[in-house]
Formats: sequence, structure tokens, C-alpha cells
Amino acid sequence: MKVKKISYYLLAICSVLIGLYPIVYFLVPDRKFGLLASKSAELLANSLWNTMFYIHILLGGIALLIGWLQFHKKLRLRNINLHRKIGKIYIIAVLLSAITGLYIGYFATGGIIAKLGFMTMAVAWFLTTLFGFTAIKNGNVIKHQKLMIYSYAICFAAVTLRIYLPIFIPLLGGFLPAYKLISWLCWVPNTIVVYFIIKYQFKIQ
Repeated sequence: MKVKKISYYLLAICSVLIGLYPIVYFLVPDRKFGLLASKSAELLANSLWNTMFYIHILLGGIALLIGWLQFHKKLRLRNINLHRKIGKIYIIAVLLSAITGLYIGYFATGGIIAKLGFMTMAVAWFLTTLFGFTAIKNGNVIKHQKLMIYSYAICFAAVTLRIYLPIFIPLLGGFLPAYKLISWLCWVPNTIVVYFIIKYQFKIQ
């Protein structure tokens, strides 16, 4: 029980910190900040790409910032209306962030491997969230819960990406080889982990 609580609080802390992180991109005037440092001057001057990028990070940050609250069982049971309101905001934020993420994924640094990694993640994020929403609209609570766990596991890629980068850049000898690997590593293991969590959790219910 203690391990479960500690894991939940760690999840919450990481989600809040990285969920707020996109604010930095709006405050720092230097366009070569963070992940933007790997982008070309031509791409950074593209108004459509910029619009998609800022929508993606802002709404993705909101989804990450509020999504963990949905897994607080007591909060959910005591205030189902709040759960539904947070859920609606999360779903809208994810669907729009996933669509814009699919677009900017096409321009990902690192070639076809990185492009496919981030674009596949965007599609998986969109579909798990959309099907999770339709499941609850059809009254299938269990299916809804499972799909939304997968959705947030993919959302949590924003955290795992930032954990892996400083580890794999020195290990692989540079940003590019690390980024290619992390375009898949930041989200695929997350979904594998939650597969076993779901299998265990719903088995004992």
C-alpha cells in the first residue's frame, strides 16, 4: 500500500512539474531554447508549425497537469461531477494536442525513425482517448477506465522523454541517436507497464 501511495505521489509531482513546463517556452525569448534548439531557422520561422507547436505543448501540458487527478479513487467517488468536468477538459486537450502533435511529429529531428515514433504516439494517444470517451458514453465503465489509463500513460511520455534525454545523450554519444531511440522509448514502455498494471488491477476487483 505504501509503494502504491508513493508511486502515485511521484506520478503527481512529475505530472505537475512537466505540465507547467510549457510556460517556459512562452517566457523565454530565445527560440533556440530546449527542444527548439534542434530545429532549423526556416522551421522556426514557419507560422503554421509555430501555431501547431504551441497548441500542442500548451494543451498537452494541461492534460498532463490535470490527468493524474482522475486516478484518485476517493476524489472520484466523492465528487463524480468534478471527475466528469476534469475528464471533459482532459479529453478536449488531448484530442487537440494529439492532432497538432501528429503534424509537428512529421518535422521531428532525427529522420524517419523519430518521425514515425512521435507520429505513431500521437495516433495512439488520440485513439485511446477517443475510444475511452466513447466507451463511457456507451456506459462501459471498465473499458473506459482501461483506455484512459493507456491514454495517460502515453501522455506521461512528456515526463519520461525528459528523464531519458540526459541519460541517453552521453550513453549514445549525442542528441540525434538518443532522440531517435527516445521517440519510441518515451511511450512504448509506458504502455507495456500499464498493460500489466491493468491486468493485475482488474483481475483483483
